[in-house]
Amino acid sequence: MLKITSQLDPAREDMSLVLEGRLAGPWVEELRTYCRRVLGTQQRCTMIDLTGVTFVDAEGKTLLAQLWQQGVELQASGCLIRCLVEDITKAGRTACGGPHGSKRLS
Repeated sequence: MLKITSQLDPAREDMSLVLEGRLAGPWVEELRTYCRRVLGTQQRCTMIDLTGVTFVDAEGKTLLAQLWQQGVELQASGCLIRCLVEDITKAGRTACGGPHGSKRLS
């Protein structure tokens, strides 16, 4: 199960997402669909809070890496999820995926 809570900051006109549970299996597609919907409203998702996430499978890691490449910051706590975020971010962003550059999700 995955719970997705959006937090809108009207002053900055951006949004952050708080995830709780497991980012695995069908919940990866649920997050992908949710993010597409947010991008369709022209709101910027600037941060995903992963502190409540207990497990991320390979497909979930791929999606988080894509979101990070598109400029979304990943916030984590706990050894497992922090290591996962460090693994995603250690390579750096590509030139076209800078902060809020591309809005494309696979």
